[in-house]
Parts: sequence; structure tokens; C-alpha cells
Amino acid sequence: MYRLGLLTFLAFVLSTPALAVTIYKYTDENGVVTYTDKVTKGAQIFVFNDRMVERLDKDVRLETKRHKAGETLIVRNDLFAPVEIQLSLNDLVNVSGAPDKPISWVLQPRTAIRLVTLAPTDPAQKMTYKPKLRYALGDPRMKPTTSLYDLAWKGGPFRLTQGANGRYSHFTPKGRYALDIAMPVGTPIVAARSGVVVKTENNQTGRGTNPSGNFIRVLHDDGTMGVYLHLQKGSVSVSEGQYVERGSYIAKSGNTGNSTGPHLHFVVQRNIGLAVESIPFDFNQPIDSLPNFAVGGD
Repeated sequence: MYRLGLLTFLAFVLSTPALAVTIYKYTDENGVVTYTDKVTKGAQIFVFNDRMVERLDKDVRLETKRHKAGETLIVRNDLFAPVEIQLSLNDLVNVSGAPDKPISWVLQPRTAIRLVTLAPTDPAQKMTYKPKLRYALGDPRMKPTTSLYDLAWKGGPFRLTQGANGRYSHFTPKGRYALDIAMPVGTPIVAARSGVVVKTENNQTGRGTNPSGNFIRVLHDDGTMGVYLHLQKGSVSVSEGQYVERGSYIAKSGNTGNSTGPHLHFVVQRNIGLAVESIPFDFNQPIDSLPNFAVGGD
């Protein structure tokens, strides 16, 4: 009954314009689960969030080196990808050497840079300030060289269950042009394009704490990044820093994270200027494009 209710509601959703909606879920006295966009007594908001969540605070960080003359601010990038950074200094008190504008830089993989050295205007008084570091994966100066990608799996044919600008979850900047392909758990996932593995997650079970579930992010030579989401726990066979060839096996599909059922969520992203956003792409082979959603599974 759960699947029937969801399928009925999603059929309604797909017959209306592609805009984000609030979905409500309720269970009646017979145990039938229903999804609707109408406010219903006893219903709760059903939250589906397919956004990419990557914690980079341990990989990109601001360090302060104190010395007799003052303090030097250093930004370190421990990732296997370039990172665009912007450092601003606010609430300055008794500070000399601070720039008038934020400092911007593209920090290359596995490197660090000394951005500024500050000193007290009056050495007898305390120097205080508030640093703010912004950053985004990738180099915004790079431009995509292709929009055609190999299929990211072996087997099938499989069904495209949600395409670009889907109103169920593909309406945020990071995922607007993502594709969801329904496939059985354990389907071999391969690199749609060659590149360097930047980030992975491999230990999440079920819904877990990360909407993306287990994932792999691959940096391509033109600065774009292919991201593979909802992978099976323990199936990720590549490691961060590893170069993967197009078509090589990297993981198995799963149903982890904020997933409505077994499927692969694949998206291509790039840094557009202190922000990572999805960009349009196509697979170089046709796939079934029935306008429906992946359902089922846990």
C-alpha cells in the first residue's frame, strides 16, 4: 500500500508544472500511507533532500602562526583538488597590515599559502580581529570541454526516474541537472569520465546522517566534477587521490542516504565562483526516459 500511495501521488506531481513543492505524508486508520501536496489533518511534512553534503572543514582550514612581530594567517588545502578561497578580516582593533578588501586565491591540491601577516599598530596594546574564510571546491577559471558522458553503470537498460529540474528534489543549484537512474542494489558503477578521486564516503548504512549516502566525487581534467551518490555500503573500491580511467569499476549502486529506492544519482558540477553548482550534461547513449520516480526499498 505504501508504494501504491507514493506512485499515485507522484503521478499527480508529474502532471503539474516543474516547481518545488511541499509534500505531506499521513497514514489512515487502515494503515494506508498517502502522499499529497494538500495540508491534511495528522499529516507530517515529508522531507526529501538530495543535496550533496561534504564536510571539508578538516581539509580546508585557516591556521594562525604567532611570532614576535605579530601573526601570519595561512590557509591549507589537504584535498586532491584545487579550492577557491576568500579571506576577509573584520572588527579590526589595533591591527596593521590588513588588506582593505577580501583576499581571493585558487589554492592548488595539497598545498598551503601564507595570505597575510598582521601586526599591532601599538605594540603595547592587544590586537584583535575576526577572520572569515570562504571556500569552494574547484577552479572557477576552468571551463567544461564536453557535455557528453559515458554511461556510469554496467547492465540494464535502466529507467531514468528523475531528470533535470525535477520538482521532487532536483531544483537546487547543486543538483538541478542531476539524473536519477533506477537500478538494482549491487549494479556495477563505473567512471563516466577519467579523473582524480577527490572525496568518498563508504560506511553509511540506510538513511544514515548524510542525504547523499555513500558517494564518490571525481575531478576531471577540465575542472568539472562527476559525483555518484547513494552507493552501497562497503562497495567503494577507489580511494582519495587515485586516478580512475573512464569505464573503470568504482563501486556498486545502493539505496543509502535520502533515497526513495535503489538508484544512482549522478551529477556533473563545477565551481562558478565560490559556489559549486550542477551543469547540463548528456550521456552519449540513449536511456529510457519514462517520467517517473524510483520507488521501493528501505
